[in-house]
Formats: sequence, C-alpha cells, structure tokens
Amino acid sequence: MTTKSAGQDKYKKMTMSPKEYKAFAKTREPSRSILPNCFRAFLVGGTICVIGQAIQEFFISAFKMTRIDASNPTVAVLILLSVILTSLGVYDKLAQWAGAGSAVPVTGFANSMCSAALEHRSEGLVLGVGGNMFKLAGSVIVFGTVAAFFVGIIYWIFGIGGH
Repeated sequence: MTTKSAGQDKYKKMTMSPKEYKAFAKTREPSRSILPNCFRAFLVGGTICVIGQAIQEFFISAFKMTRIDASNPTVAVLILLSVILTSLGVYDKLAQWAGAGSAVPVTGFANSMCSAALEHRSEGLVLGVGGNMFKLAGSVIVFGTVAAFFVGIIYWIFGIGGH
C-alpha cells in the first residue's frame, strides 16, 4: 500500500503487521445477521427437500416403484433441475439469498459443477469444461469414493449387511 503526501513526489511505503491487518479488515467486514440467514437457509433447503419428496412420490405412484427404486431417478431429476436453473442464472441468485440452504443438498453440488463448466466453456469442451468442472468437485468425489470404500470394508468385516 502506498500513499502520497501533499507536495511530495515520492511515494512512502506503508506496511501493516498481520495483527494490524486483521484488526483493519474486521472494521471493514459487513455485519452478519445470523437469525435471518438461518431462516433463509432452512426455508430454501427445506423447500428443495419438499420438491425432492414430491418428485419421489410421483415416481412411486406413477410408475409403481418402491421408495428405494424411486430414489435414483429422484436424485437425477433434482440434478437436472439444478443444472437447468444454473444455466439460466436462477440458481446462483437463489444461492446468494439462501446461503447454505441451497449448497447442502445434491442440487448445490450439481450447481457447483455446472457453474465451473459454464465459466470455462470458452476454452473448449475437453480442456475448458472437462478439465475445470472437476477442480471444485473432484475432492468431493474422491472423498465420497474413499469413504464409501472404507464403509464397505467395515460392513464386510463385521457382516453388517445381513447377506
């Protein structure tokens, strides 16, 4: 950071210690209203879950599926809706208003992947979209796969599955 005194042509360098910078940044930080943020997150996250439940009930009644069989197409429809809304710019506005309420369900994960793909589409399909959409989601996918592997091993060792 530099400053110029009145009548001087030379710039004087100003430095802040990390502690001073933290105190300065804290004075500039906008205040957070926790209760309204929690309410909006609950409202939007709950609405997404209610929509998901309605989709699952539709698959159960229209196609005579069991709850377990209806789970996979329900998640696929929620992901598709999230990608469509992200492509139209609607989901990002909703996410800004809702905060974690839109990020936690599977729709938030789909939104993060779709946003990265849209951001890098000008770089081409392989290097742009394919190479960059997994930067954010890659760690989630790897963690999920590794966790599922270890949970499967634990089930196998202790015979929890019942088969």
